[in-house]
Amino acid sequence: MDREGRGDSTGTADDDLAWELLGSTIDYSCPGFDVRRDDVRLPDGTETDYHYVDEPPAVVVLPFVARDGGREELVVIEEWRQAVGRVSHGLPAGTTEPDDDDLAEAARRELAEETGYEADSVEPLLSSEPINGVANAVHHYFVARGCTPTGEQDLDFNESIRVSTTPYDDLFARALGGELRDGRTLLGLFAYAQHHE
Repeated sequence: MDREGRGDSTGTADDDLAWELLGSTIDYSCPGFDVRRDDVRLPDGTETDYHYVDEPPAVVVLPFVARDGGREELVVIEEWRQAVGRVSHGLPAGTTEPDDDDLAEAARRELAEETGYEADSVEPLLSSEPINGVANAVHHYFVARGCTPTGEQDLDFNESIRVSTTPYDDLFARALGGELRDGRTLLGLFAYAQHHE
């Protein structure tokens, strides 16, 4: 684990590229993430500071529902994204809680909360650091099988989400065609395709 306990420690402090951490503090805090300032010493001895988004790990779910004829469909969401000013089409995802020791259970919870669907099985796919130049975010991807609608959504106050299902092949074609912009969804679809070709 790295110093935040979030992932792989490849490129540790004994690497000659490593920056020495002198101190760390939160400059700004809001629901969902903080802005952290690290005081660091660079390899050439220069002392400076570095700001980045500090947020909990997240889970991203590829939730498959079985349809007649064996055709695979995914449970997908449409969600308003204020940062880009539009509705984003993609996969259910959410941040973990401090007491989440089991990421697969966190994936089940986020799937249920955002979509009202529950899964028979949940298996890990991959983990990624999507924007590690500006954030310490780690996204853990899971494939959920046997998903069925069992309840109502349980959304956070600032979530606006519409749920539907779509054939996997159609969503993958939209990804290849440039219609989908959500990075988490693109990586999940491409990783799934690579692992299941």
